[in-house]
Amino acid sequence: MKHKFLICVENEGYEASLETRKLYETLPDKEAELHNQVRIIDESGEDYLYPSNFFAPVRLSMQTRDKILERAA
Repeated sequence: MKHKFLICVENEGYEASLETRKLYETLPDKEAELHNQVRIIDESGEDYLYPSNFFAPVRLSMQTRDKILERAA
């Protein structure tokens, strides 16, 4: 599975679960996308749905992505 990351740009109403300016791993969820949502592994370590406009895409080098995933293991 290819790991993708998004950066949080808004957290209104979800301040305990999301930190702005922080990278979050996203999981594929076609049904969520149909409802303008994304499935994010949040501060609890679990995956939940959030409004997609709370996040912006980021492009990470393979080296950076591997280091992030290495630290998460």
